[in-house]
Parts: sequence; C-alpha cells; structure tokens
Amino acid sequence: MLWIPFTILAALGQVARNAMQRQLTGPLGTWGATNIRFLFGLPFALVFFTVIVAATGDTIGWPVPAFWPWLLLGALSQILATALMLAAMNERSFVVTTAYLKTEAIQTAIFGFVFLGDHLTPLKIAAILIATAGVVVTALRPGGAKGFGDPAVQSRFLRRTGSHFAGKHFGPTLYGLVAAAAFALSAVGFRGAILTVPDVSFVTAASYTLTFGLAVQTLVLSIYLLARAPEVLAAILRLWRPSLAAGFMGAAASQFWFLAFALTAAANVRTLALIEVVFAQVVARVSFRQPLTRRELIGTALIVVGVALLVA
Repeated sequence: MLWIPFTILAALGQVARNAMQRQLTGPLGTWGATNIRFLFGLPFALVFFTVIVAATGDTIGWPVPAFWPWLLLGALSQILATALMLAAMNERSFVVTTAYLKTEAIQTAIFGFVFLGDHLTPLKIAAILIATAGVVVTALRPGGAKGFGDPAVQSRFLRRTGSHFAGKHFGPTLYGLVAAAAFALSAVGFRGAILTVPDVSFVTAASYTLTFGLAVQTLVLSIYLLARAPEVLAAILRLWRPSLAAGFMGAAASQFWFLAFALTAAANVRTLALIEVVFAQVVARVSFRQPLTRRELIGTALIVVGVALLVA
C-alpha cells in the first residue's frame, strides 16, 4: 500500500511544479517552460539516485535491451504531453486544464491493459469511472478565466491551427485531451521500463528509470531548442533561480510517481492522482484568484468517492 502515500506526495509536488512552469511560460514560451522540468530536474534526479544506491547497496549496470523501447515511449510522450499541457493552461483556467488532463486515468487503464496486461477488478474500474466523471463535471463548467468564448482566444487558435474547429472552441479542449493521452502512454512506458530493471529493489529500479528518462528528455529537448530557438536556452539560464525551484519540484514529484509505478498498475496510480484536481483548485483560488463553482464542488465530491473506492 506504499503506492498510496507515494502518489499523494507526487500529486502535491506536480501541482506546485505545474504552477511554477505556468508562470514561466510567458518569458520562455511553451517549449522553454517544458524543458525546465527536464534540464533542471536531472541534477536532482542524479542526487536522488546516488543516495538510493548508496543506501540500498544494489548493484547496477547498463540497461537491458528491453528497457529502451519502454523508456523512449515514456520519455518522448511526456515531452509532448507537457508542452500540450502548458499550451492548454495558457488558454484555459488552471483548474479546468488540470481536469481535462485527468481523463488520463481511463486512457491509462486501457493502455496498461493493452501493453502491459495490467488487470483491474470491477471495483477499481468503477472507481476510475466515477472519479473521471467527477473530472468531466468539473471541466465542463461554462465560462472561466480564459474561456472558449473569449473571441481573442478563438482568434489565436484559428490563426495557429488553420482549423474551423478553433472557431468552435475546441482548441484548448483538444490540447488537454491529447495531452492526457500522451501522459497515459508516458505512465505505461515508464512502468514498463521499471519492470525490466533486473535484480534490484523497487526503489532503485524507479530512480534508475527516472534518471535515464530525464537524461533522454533533456538531451532531446535541449538539442531541439539549440537548433530552433537558441535564445530560449539563453533565457532559461537567465531565469535559473525560478527554473531551479521548478526543476527540483518536478524531480521530486517524478521520483514519487516512479516509486508508485513500481508497486502497482499505472491506472491505479493515475486514478488516485485525480486528487490533484482538488489541490489545483486550492492553488487556483489562492494564487490565481480563479473562483470555484457549485459544479466544481460536485465534481470534487465524485472524485473523492472514486478515490475512496480505489483505496478501499
């Protein structure tokens, strides 16, 4: 049952990291803010890994061949998911974007069953559906701080996508839902990679996978920015203080996510993580002055019921 406190701690850390990244999206852009969690998270992950190996005494070696496909699936999907998440948050309220992202729970259950053979009991399936229903109720509220009805938002999406869907208010929604699918694939990929690490404790396997994952992500995104927008890398270095805080929070949250993935099906972890919506509401209320509605309270109640069934 250690996966339960691990997941709760990870969700708390992720909400804090998302808020930090959101505030850096303006000066750095979407890809610059995305790279922060990887570039500044990697040093902390290396420290975590060094301490864990010293404490456990596990012997580690180069990854087995089966490790790499899973790791690349997790790492590359997470890059895409993080960029889409920040783009959605730039157009929609913090709480509503987080709610769309949490449709990830159902998608993770499907991907986990297909790719890893993870089986869920009928009670856990019911928990996933109820909690996700709570997310949908929360997400479908009308209006918002940056809503779909804002003509400026519609105009921006129309120019960016060239699609008639933007004019029908689907742009931010698609960003959020596709980000959720990418996060679901990322969770399954990282769990698959953790399960291939042989002859070590689950703590070492989780930290080992996190370190390699962040290394790949940092390399890929930094090369991309160096080639396409070197000024963004320079801006990241100038903003190293807030970036360092976001990197630490991201690495700490990821460490707990990976520990939870090592112990149970990814769908269980991502469903319990729906409690993040509640945390996000607190952040939105306190930090962003975004009001809460009766619909959000109903959605929160459904999330709590679903989570209660999951851990019962």
